[in-house]
Amino acid sequence: MGTWSGEPFGNDAAGDFGWELDDQKRWNVVKDALQRAVSSGAPLDADTACIAIAAAEVVAHGLGRPTQNDAYTDSAVNFVARARRPSARLAATAARAVEVASSPDGELAELWAEGDEQEWRDANARLLAALTGR
Repeated sequence: MGTWSGEPFGNDAAGDFGWELDDQKRWNVVKDALQRAVSSGAPLDADTACIAIAAAEVVAHGLGRPTQNDAYTDSAVNFVARARRPSARLAATAARAVEVASSPDGELAELWAEGDEQEWRDANARLLAALTGR
C-alpha cells in the first residue's frame, strides 16, 4: 500500500475509493464502506480500514467539518456538492468506523507502528472530533 501521510486520503486505497465517488449523488458508496468496517466483527485488513477512514472523511466534509482539504480530497468535495447533508446516524456510523479502523488489533495500526504512528493517531483523533462535533 502506498502511503504518503497519516491523513484520511493519504494512501492509495483511499485515493481509489475517491474515484468511486465520481458521478454519485447518494451516500450509498460511503455507507457501504462504513458498514463493512463496523460490521466486520474482526480486526480489519489495512485496505478496508483505509477506505473506512476515507469514507468517514467524506462524511466530515458533508458536515462542513473536513480535516483534510487538498487535491487528494477533490472527489469528496465534488461528491458533497452533489449529495444531501449526511444524517446524524451516518455521522455516528462514521465515527464508529474510525474507531474500528484505527483499533490497535487491526493491520493498519500494525503498519503505522512501523512508521510515524503519532501522525496517523492525531489525524484519526481530529477526524473523530469533526464527526462528533467535539
